[in-house]
Amino acid sequence: MLKKILILSFFITTAHLAGIIGSFFTAPKIETWYFFLEKPFFSPPNWLFAPVWIVLYTLMGISAFIVLQKSQSSRAKSAFCFYGAQLLVNALWSVIFFGFQSPFLGFLTIIALWFLIFVTTVKFWKIEKFAGLLFLPYFFWVTFAMVLNFFIWQLNA
Repeated sequence: MLKKILILSFFITTAHLAGIIGSFFTAPKIETWYFFLEKPFFSPPNWLFAPVWIVLYTLMGISAFIVLQKSQSSRAKSAFCFYGAQLLVNALWSVIFFGFQSPFLGFLTIIALWFLIFVTTVKFWKIEKFAGLLFLPYFFWVTFAMVLNFFIWQLNA
């Protein structure tokens, strides 16, 4: 039982690391560069992002843990390759959008992220439906974020 708790903690922590890395580039820009950008009417308040991401990273970690418990097959290895890739691109988006202050390159990056999340969700779903379901809020949030990113890019071009 302790081993499972440690593995689950590892997966949740690993998922949160993407957010922690991204926050180094995001946090300093919220009250400066991002504050002055034109945003669409549907842009959520800044305080909402952190709690949403905490939940999403936790769900990602739980989902990956479930997949690990359900399958040691080559199908799981492929799913984990996409899982790792989407975590990497997730962190990279913050570097590009906030660190480089580039809504355009951020938009291109979030398209790639969206695709990787979609594939990961499908692969996790095929191994264990509940794991795929846990990925859906992330998929829908990034879909929303992609639209938001597009409008920020357009409004500030």
